[in-house]
Amino acid sequence: MTKARNDTRTEGVEVMDGAPALEPGMAIFLDFDGTLVHHEDHPAAVKIDAPLRTILEGLRDATSGALALISGRSIADLDQLFAPDRFAIAGQHGAERRSVDGALHFHSSLASRLNEPARELRRFVAANPGLLLEEKGTSLALHYRNAPALAKDAEREARRVLAALGDEFELQGGKFVFEVRPSGRDKGTAIAEFLAEAPFAGRVPVFVGDDLTDELGFGLVNARAGLTVKVGTGPTHARWRLAGADQVREWLADFAERAGR
Repeated sequence: MTKARNDTRTEGVEVMDGAPALEPGMAIFLDFDGTLVHHEDHPAAVKIDAPLRTILEGLRDATSGALALISGRSIADLDQLFAPDRFAIAGQHGAERRSVDGALHFHSSLASRLNEPARELRRFVAANPGLLLEEKGTSLALHYRNAPALAKDAEREARRVLAALGDEFELQGGKFVFEVRPSGRDKGTAIAEFLAEAPFAGRVPVFVGDDLTDELGFGLVNARAGLTVKVGTGPTHARWRLAGADQVREWLADFAERAGR
């Protein structure tokens, strides 16, 4: 894809429009919502189409299996979307992870602590039409995409719940969402764990994402001399930028096709 200079900078680092050519020796890490698929009003409205399956299968073949999804969704949710296909996945921002060999790694046993906060947030959502609570197991995501005027109210309620939970949880802001999740795990730590395992170890990492939650992943990959691609507008630590999910798919499909030949 053609390189072009962009005047958007983050902390003195120039962000380039487009994305560099991928190579088979790289390890590819991909966010899901907003990166491979467009955001929908409700997470359950997202569907997986045949072209995306073909792209991901091609990437997995091209990299000898060094492909992983790095998502805020749970592993169970992504497995249901992609069934019968299964991929290496970090879910809930790294609180859970499945290696290429199928081994599962759960970094938090705090799910039971969220029972009462979930009940409180359900009552809050019921009283505020347009809000949505996504219960993921070890995290709670309060979405306000369909009620942007309630952003401050949603943040205030999420912080109130967080205060009662203590230091074992933290608040993560994203695109029209506030998420209460376990502390100390994020997309950066998930990528680092994958890079310590086969077939990712020793490869140049590539991470593509669109949201605030992806910035820690960009930081980790930049520190490992990898390639980082921000999807959409806004300040970022990524070094490259693509306009949207359609452009990401085009870029990935081009690599998979070249590698297949």
